[in-house]
Amino acid sequence: MKETVYLIKKNENDGDAELCARLRDFIVKKDLFSFVEKMDMVALKTHFGEEECNGFVRPLYFDMMGKELKNKGAKPFLTETSTLYRGNRSDAVVHLELAYQHGFTFGATGLPIIMADGLLGDDETEVPIDGQHYKSVKLATLIVKSQALVVVSHFTGHLATGFGATIKNLGMGCSSRKGKMLQHSTAKPSIRNKKCTGCGECVKWCPADAISLRDNIAVIDRKKCIGCGECLAVCRFDAVGYNWSQTYEHLQEKTLEHAMGVVETKKGKIVYLNFLTRISRDCDCMSKFEQIVPDIGIVVGFDPVAVDLASLDLVEQIAGKSLASMAYDIPYKVQIEHAKKLDFGNAEYELVEV
Repeated sequence: MKETVYLIKKNENDGDAELCARLRDFIVKKDLFSFVEKMDMVALKTHFGEEECNGFVRPLYFDMMGKELKNKGAKPFLTETSTLYRGNRSDAVVHLELAYQHGFTFGATGLPIIMADGLLGDDETEVPIDGQHYKSVKLATLIVKSQALVVVSHFTGHLATGFGATIKNLGMGCSSRKGKMLQHSTAKPSIRNKKCTGCGECVKWCPADAISLRDNIAVIDRKKCIGCGECLAVCRFDAVGYNWSQTYEHLQEKTLEHAMGVVETKKGKIVYLNFLTRISRDCDCMSKFEQIVPDIGIVVGFDPVAVDLASLDLVEQIAGKSLASMAYDIPYKVQIEHAKKLDFGNAEYELVEV
């Protein structure tokens, strides 16, 4: 049976205010939050963006959704988790500062921000699953403890998973620091010595202290390396290389299995919204922003696989070419195929335009 997925289309001249109003009308008409009960603590999981990135979903949408959830008698809050790499989101303090800079203040959203994995990303709960790589996954504790979950994802390209949307927001974004490390452990970078300038940026940002400079060339200690990809992200000289054929498959599969753990804790109490606006080549963790497809709208549904596949199909239909040709030339449907293999979610969908 096909899963129903909805598209709230963004008109050419619409701004965020118009699209937000259209989303509110849809939420009210469909009673989208009908699964929320009085006094439920509802986590709205999103991404606050990186310092110079402007692709993130804007605060006004959360203000609107927060009000609709409060109308149900719920207690909604914004939540996120810390990153593996050092920077503006590596602990709760700096992460909250960045969120406030991007407009996610209580005054703008009416919602408190509570970090799901605590001060340092180590507040975790282990959840059993029946996966290929894992029989249990390490998730951020508040994701598990909350009674309901609204997953708000921004569809983008991604240098390791091909694309990032609901599955990545669930699997990577709702994991503890240890969970993130386990997912990344397969990917191991290398240094192209002829291109390395010895600038030291990779040394500065490596979360595992696995990189040092020798004779003004970066050297990676593979025993310490956790494969997070931060060195690739910060290198300006194309000096960091990956053997993608050995990395993308396991990373996508492991991320999918962590997403399974999140869904397992929220049966019937979770909804997914993919924003197909400001669609960029890179994920919102990167400081650079390069839009590759015109704005499309918002995809909404109750199945993470159907929502992601519908979003991907829409992006490629609008662009008239594959996402790999616009972002990173790596296989990007491994996560969908792994979901099918594990009988997680539904890859058969019917798209209904609102």
